[in-house]
Formats: sequence, structure tokens, C-alpha cells
Amino acid sequence: MRGGGADRLRRMLRRQRRAAAAGLALAGAALATTGLSSADGGAGPPDDPPGAGRSPVRLVSAPVRIADPETVRLLRPGDRVDVIAVGDTGGEDARVVARGARVAKVPPASTGAGALVVLSVERPTATALLGAGTSGRLAVAVSDAN
Repeated sequence: MRGGGADRLRRMLRRQRRAAAAGLALAGAALATTGLSSADGGAGPPDDPPGAGRSPVRLVSAPVRIADPETVRLLRPGDRVDVIAVGDTGGEDARVVARGARVAKVPPASTGAGALVVLSVERPTATALLGAGTSGRLAVAVSDAN
């Protein structure tokens, strides 16, 4: 029974490091996608109608690692996909993170743990995708919104 406590401590520290890394990645993505200044989309003068002076919704490129590289080989630039997050436990906790995201780039055939796909999405969706990717696996379903 010697060393059992040390193994538990190592596992606990490993989990805490993963959680901290995921939190830092999410915070960094939130800061990067929202920006820190209001110069690019802030409100106009006080007498302007609500929404005046705001820039139109801009799309950003969001690299997303899809768990199944075979599924990614079916995608082409311009396709619309729904991105689904599945937790590490593989249980019933699947949820849709992005609907109708446009595929911007598809990598050449890849092997290994998933394939990186670049999607064009709104900034808040990019943040949600990054957060979902750090805490679980991502899958795609081709959307009918082509």
C-alpha cells in the first residue's frame, strides 16, 4: 500500500493543471475575440439611435479540432456544419456549440487524434468553440443550410 497517497496526489494535480489550462485558454480566447477597446464597435453620440455607430457582425476564423479525421475528409470549403461537443465521459452530455458554421479550410488527409478544420463564425461562437474544445471532443454534422 506504499505510495498510494502519492499517486492520488499526482492525479489530483494533473486534473487541476488541466482545469487551469482550460480556464486560461478560455480567458485568452475571450479577450482575443472581444477586444479590449470600444473603438471598433462602440456606440455613437448619445443622441444617436440605439445600434448606430456599431460595425456589422464580423466573422472570424476559428480553428477547431474535430475528433474523427474520417468525418473531416467528407467536408469541403463552403460547407455548412453544426459543431457538437461531447464531454470526456462520452455520456448523454452532447450539445450543439455552433449551428450553420461555414467551413473555410479543410486540411489534407490527416492521421492521429482528429483533424483541424477552420470555420468562419461570429466572435462569440468562436469563444464557445474554443471552450468546448478544451473540455471535450468535437464532432460535426453537415447542415442543410448550404
